[in-house]
Amino acid sequence: MSKLALTKPTLIMMYGYPGAGKTFLSRQLSQDIQIAQVQGERIRGELFEEPRYDKQENDIVEHLMLYMTEEFLAAGISVLYDTNAMRLGQRRELREMARKAKAQTMLVWLQIDIESAFSRVNKRDKRRADDRFAMDLDRTSFESYASRMQNPSTTEDYIVMSGKHPYTTQRSAIIKKLYDLRLLDAASSNSKMVKPELVNLVPNRMGGRVDTSRRNILIR
Repeated sequence: MSKLALTKPTLIMMYGYPGAGKTFLSRQLSQDIQIAQVQGERIRGELFEEPRYDKQENDIVEHLMLYMTEEFLAAGISVLYDTNAMRLGQRRELREMARKAKAQTMLVWLQIDIESAFSRVNKRDKRRADDRFAMDLDRTSFESYASRMQNPSTTEDYIVMSGKHPYTTQRSAIIKKLYDLRLLDAASSNSKMVKPELVNLVPNRMGGRVDTSRRNILIR
């Protein structure tokens, strides 16, 4: 299936707790949309055999991410900025970079309760693609990280979705937002939206047998 082409270069930023599903969503979106995925933790993992996550290392990774993002946008290529855009100043810098490149910006806030997020972090498996380069966090470091996050303000434009929803639901919300921003045409957006089908309003208590007294309703 061909990927969706945006009508102008776009910078999509991610925001949410560790474990909210940012990298998973980014990877899936990059398979549906013509967009370059600039993945912070992969850059770190490729550069540093044993990452320290100190200021010097963080500055190097951020510098490279910004450089790659700026070059892609200048070339007219959309970018999925796959790291936690956790600070207001960081998001402001990215928006200014996009403005200079005449690109659109979009912030995706993946919301999830903190206990579920930490539980996911604890269950990370380095054998999985999305977890391979993920940072290990104990409870103290997780809470310290979360306390430094700055939620989007009322002056920022962003889209909120649950980190627990399946990708098909998340994708539909993002496609709708891209359409609202005039970054997709109607035909493209409709092709990627989840469409309602037969919905059984009454649970089947007959162990799989058909009960003709209960009706499915087709929502149009």
